[in-house]
Amino acid sequence: MKLAIVTIDGPSGSGKSTISRKLAARLGFTYLDTGAMYRAVGLAAQRSGIGLGDNRAVAAVFDRFDLELLPGNGDSRVILNGEDISGHIRTAEMGLVASKVSALPLVRERLGQLQRNLGRRGRVVCEGRDMGTVVFPDAAHKFYLDATAEIRARRRTEQLREKGGKADYEIILAQIQKRDHDDSNRAIAPLKPADDACVIDSSALDIDEVVSLMMKTITAVNTSS
Repeated sequence: MKLAIVTIDGPSGSGKSTISRKLAARLGFTYLDTGAMYRAVGLAAQRSGIGLGDNRAVAAVFDRFDLELLPGNGDSRVILNGEDISGHIRTAEMGLVASKVSALPLVRERLGQLQRNLGRRGRVVCEGRDMGTVVFPDAAHKFYLDATAEIRARRRTEQLREKGGKADYEIILAQIQKRDHDDSNRAIAPLKPADDACVIDSSALDIDEVVSLMMKTITAVNTSS
């Protein structure tokens, strides 16, 4: 039985978070920011001085790991053990940290179960790297959102500069390319489209065009079911 869940997978910087929020609002669904969960684990491990590749050591992070995802202006607010860590995890550097810890079996197992629990009631839009392939293989609608590394780096650079931060395009491009390589080549749940996913290249599309395309796809599937 297909679950009333929409999954949106894709590489870093493809616009998954923004598009997932907008699509969830259009559908009247809840938005599940799974990327923030991995970043929170990465931050907790980093603060503890734990080796990011040590599966057993990172397991200790979950001994005290109370995570809340709350609506925010733009990205979700992420509360870890009572502290708002939203500003600490929304960086390219923390994206690379998240990629490292997400390759650990225990982390994927623990967060995957948490994500399944949150999505059990359905009517959620979930974005990440393996939502449609591993976490919610029975989702009713699956999308894989992509764009060239150069386009994604340019968008990220502009986004950071609009927020008043300093951003070097070449550095961001190199970070995105490294994360693409790491995510696609990890042994556990590598980044790839689900066999039944609708693949959308957003390189030449804006956010509203992507959301409209997804809505049309969802409506067409629901109508034919």
